[in-house]
Amino acid sequence: MPELSPLEAIQKVLADSPPRKFKESLEVAINLKELDLTLPKNRIEEEVALPKGRGKPVKVGVFATVEMAPKVRSTADLVITPETLDDLFKTKRQSRKQVNQVDFFLAEAPLMPTIGKRLGTVMGPRGKVPRPMAPGSDPTPVINTLHRAVRLRNRGKRTFHAPLGTRDMPPEDLAENLQALLNRVVGKLERGRNNIESVYVKTSQGPSVRVW
Repeated sequence: MPELSPLEAIQKVLADSPPRKFKESLEVAINLKELDLTLPKNRIEEEVALPKGRGKPVKVGVFATVEMAPKVRSTADLVITPETLDDLFKTKRQSRKQVNQVDFFLAEAPLMPTIGKRLGTVMGPRGKVPRPMAPGSDPTPVINTLHRAVRLRNRGKRTFHAPLGTRDMPPEDLAENLQALLNRVVGKLERGRNNIESVYVKTSQGPSVRVW
């Protein structure tokens, strides 16, 4: 089967998938090969800023001291200070709900031990451990980047998925996002593209189209 360029694959998957009555997402499925996934170096855990964005809101939460909180209120979707931590994450059920509603977290470095102790068992399995920030720094550029980012995470499995955007985005934008994700994955693998068995794209409920 001949390979398709990212744009050809996106155009085909859109042509093959009838429109739905909701805002469909597009995603890529990547199948790895010839890797010992028991080795940490072969596990992929990356945040990738999509050049054309996600096509829908991405929520960023920040664990901040009282001093930093005013700097991030205009850009972060959720600001958690030590004073509000107990109220927002009162029970394990409430903690899971809050964590599930936010895509990415940042935290001032001195707060990381407290976050790990209180929320490590909730955030860790979901791949949402906060990215540490230097005390007093301005995280606005990082927050803006995360608002168009996706998480690549294979969790020791040969097949993993990542969102590319939404169906209402121009095909050229979706293709650019796909190329950016593939470039990042290839760059992380020991033998690059030789460690990729196949790549597919699909809409939420449509058939898949093979790229590689």
